Amino acid sequence: MTHTPAAILSRAAELGGLGCPYALATVVAVSRPTSAKPGARGIVHPDGTIEGWVGGSCAQPTVVAEALRALADGEPRLLRISPDVPGESRRADGIIDVVMTCHSGGTLEIFVEPHLAAPALWVAGVTPIARALVEIGAAMGFRSTVVDPAATAEAFPSASAIVAARSFDDLADAASPFVVVASQGQWDEEAVEAALRRDVAYVGLVASSRRAAAVRDYLEVAGVPAERAAALRAPCGLDLGAATAGEVAVSILAEVIQHRRSDAAAAAVRREEAARDAMREETDPVCGMRVDVGSARYRSETPQGITYFCCLGCKEAFDREPQRFAASLG
Repeated sequence: MTHTPAAILSRAAELGGLGCPYALATVVAVSRPTSAKPGARGIVHPDGTIEGWVGGSCAQPTVVAEALRALADGEPRLLRISPDVPGESRRADGIIDVVMTCHSGGTLEIFVEPHLAAPALWVAGVTPIARALVEIGAAMGFRSTVVDPAATAEAFPSASAIVAARSFDDLADAASPFVVVASQGQWDEEAVEAALRRDVAYVGLVASSRRAAAVRDYLEVAGVPAERAAALRAPCGLDLGAATAGEVAVSILAEVIQHRRSDAAAAAVRREEAARDAMREETDPVCGMRVDVGSARYRSETPQGITYFCCLGCKEAFDREPQRFAASLG
């Protein structure tokens, strides 16, 4: 694809429609000389790959690293890459200063904005609690799908999709959907079993303790693995003293959020570790920048092995006086 700013925005919209997480990096200001211009954009994927152009070989690894952190914590940041040492760190204000003496000599200001996939909520049933779950869930940013033979769009105007069936078979595997079975006796056992046999992030059952025990017995007879059956939250929801359908829905969604945030933090750590492993970085002995070994254009042979550089200027400085940087090679 072309990497014009318009094409990058189109690609970002496509990723958003597919429910794929990404970070959008936009050059918002420059102090020349710089290779990037205001308005240049790039998309950073969770695996550390980038589409587009936001700066040369020195700036790009820094942008990717901060984009991965943005995907991990969900917070945007303004990245300032400059040869000048800042007066004080401003990371707490969302401004991150990076001193880089080896690039073109100008200053780049790049806004990094994470776009996380909207969580998917699958609700089985057409009960008042099911309706409240979908309505409140939509206000909280969930993409809700209602599954029940009696489900209609008129009864669930806030739902993203309606599946008028007694099965999850026709649903595409969203990224770790959250499933709440709120059919309240109509097809609880079948719905819970089907959910536990799929790759889902959470399965909750709206039921009394006695009814929940009966469903657990059914799962054992049905041959659902014990470790999967143990993941069932039944009765589901945090103990808020809820009484009305809306209050019960709030207690369930509160538990879903608690579960989601905990899993998201762990997944973010795994993504960042995987991206670091994929990139395999070495330190440029001249400027101290981290260099992606796989894509490094500049390198020199030394008695210690291959030394990698972020730019031609660093390589030339090293080749002129290798003994000056010998200590940096370990």
